[in-house]
Amino acid sequence: MYIIGENIHIISPKVKDALRAKDASFFQELAIKQAEAGASCLDLNLGPRKKDWEEVFPWMVKTVEAVSDLPLCFDSTNLLGIEAGLKSVTKAQPIINSTSAEAERLANVPPLAKKYNARLIALTMGKSGIPVSADERVNIALEILIPRALELDFPISDLIIDPLVLTVSGCQEYCPELIEAVRTIQYAWDPPPPISVGLSNVSNAVPHKNRPIINQVYCAMLMGAGLNMMIADPLDQGLMETIRILEERDESSNAGQLYLKIHDRVAAMEEPQFEDVDMSDPEQAAIWKTVQILYNKVIYADSYLEQAAV
Repeated sequence: MYIIGENIHIISPKVKDALRAKDASFFQELAIKQAEAGASCLDLNLGPRKKDWEEVFPWMVKTVEAVSDLPLCFDSTNLLGIEAGLKSVTKAQPIINSTSAEAERLANVPPLAKKYNARLIALTMGKSGIPVSADERVNIALEILIPRALELDFPISDLIIDPLVLTVSGCQEYCPELIEAVRTIQYAWDPPPPISVGLSNVSNAVPHKNRPIINQVYCAMLMGAGLNMMIADPLDQGLMETIRILEERDESSNAGQLYLKIHDRVAAMEEPQFEDVDMSDPEQAAIWKTVQILYNKVIYADSYLEQAAV
């Protein structure tokens, strides 16, 4: 699994404070921790930085590259800031996150990626927002995003399609559609573009105690559909252990066996079955209840883990 470490994110108060103070050691320690935990790339989500972008983006690149050789992913709506960051990169091929199918973004972001030999995350989202169905998301990729890359002679191998994860709290119907979008995009174009998602989005607006299991179960389902790249938290030990279990086919624990069954059912284009679960095991019961909400079989509520299984 190629993991873009998400922890340098302006939404974090600690990141915001450290950026304001230009605390290089904070960002360097966070970069090192993510790399040691298994990150393949480091996301730099600095916000628009409307006033100080010319200084902040290069400073962040220099700061992180001083302690890490990992690729950097620039996550901002400020293209001038992204370009300032790209000009400062001296190590691995960077990533821009992101363009969409909206006309202005599609006109301006892909040429910037090509100019600086950056990979590009492209969202299956148009002017009208995020489509509900898997087919609509796939069509945006095939009819708009990939043709734009071909128009610019941009390598499809560097175009990363993001079919968009939305939270199970309030957007529950999107969760199973995303699984099918991930599955379909791999076979809809030859050679297929890489596919990535922002995994943690699925548990946004969910009580903190429930977030890890929702992320882990959705990860297993998406890996079953063929996902091998994501923006996620490499410091989440439970998530990293789930990924390890699936990649190594480790059946040494009961929960691990269940995660493998979930993965394999999805890979076979089946839904996980109640017969796969030992409901007397609280950990397996929690996993099963989470499968049910992510497949939109049971209406999500913050107390879903306390409710009787169906």
